Parts: sequence; C-alpha cells; structure tokens
Amino acid sequence: MSANEDQEMELEALRSIYEGDESFRELSPVSFQYRIGENGDPKAFLIEISWTETYPQTPPIISMNAFFNNTISSAVKQSILAKLQEAVEVNLGTAMTYTLFEYAKDNKDQFMENHQPVNSTIPISGIISVETPNTAPSSKKKEKKEQLSKAQKRKLADKTDHKGELPRGWNWVDVVKLSKTGSKEDE
Repeated sequence: MSANEDQEMELEALRSIYEGDESFRELSPVSFQYRIGENGDPKAFLIEISWTETYPQTPPIISMNAFFNNTISSAVKQSILAKLQEAVEVNLGTAMTYTLFEYAKDNKDQFMENHQPVNSTIPISGIISVETPNTAPSSKKKEKKEQLSKAQKRKLADKTDHKGELPRGWNWVDVVKLSKTGSKEDE
C-alpha cells in the first residue's frame, strides 16, 4: 500500500474512533489535536500530530506549541515529546496516531509528575477574551442598541432631569384613583 492509502485508512479509523469525543479535533486531513485530561484539570495538555507526505514510513510531526499548553514548562514539554518520540520509533511503518494519543492518555500522570504550573504573562481575563471568538464563531452577531428617533430622544429628555435620571415617583401607581375604584366595589 502507498503512504496515501495508509493515511486515508487511518483517517477513516480516527474519525470513527473519536466521533463525538470532545478531546479530539481534526485540524486538517493530516493534522490532529487531542486534549489529554479533562477541561479545568491543571495537568491537562494538548498534543498536535501532523503527518508528513510519506507518513507512516516516516515519523509524524508532534507538537505541544498550542496555546492550551501555555502553563506547562518547556522542560516538561520536552520530556513528553521525548517519550512520544520513543513510541514513534517503536511504531514506525504502522498507523500510529491513535496509538500515540492512547499512550499519552495512559501515561498522563507519569508525563506530568514534574509539572509545576508556569505563570502566564497574559492575565486570565485576556485568555478568556482571546479564546471566546474561537470557541463560538456562530455567535459573531453583536447585540445592537435600540436606535431612537429624534422625537423619542426629545421625549425621553423631557422626562428626565439634567443628570439623565427620571424624577422620583415616575412609575408610581396613582393610589388615589385605585383606592376610589376599589372602595366602590367593596360597598
């Protein structure tokens, strides 16, 4: 079988195995990401595997440069990549993307035993604002403010004082009218 046929078969297998798995993400037909660990787990990390043209005869490109791995020290990243490279050497010539993801999942605790979270230079609020557009591209519509005509603005300005506040009691119920109509019904 040629490298392209092997890749097509492995691609179909990965799609069927990881269908519905939120941790798996297909970036392109030859590039995949897998989150090892649950969301919110401080020891969770993201592995990206990209196939070369001659994969699986040649090793894939394994990366941990994703933004998700920002808090992991470079020493821990290098250690994880070295252990994954050892697994690549053992599996060279066979479809290994699934094997590498599973190997990382099975050895997550061992990989992250020396992990000490690195303080990111970007504050948490910055991270949230950066990631929000990527996670919800369908919610690009911004809420529009209600547009008022000149007459509506004038009417609103007449109701408010110089500070833009409505006068005290503007929404009070006319107690006298209610008490008169209520007393007639009671009699």
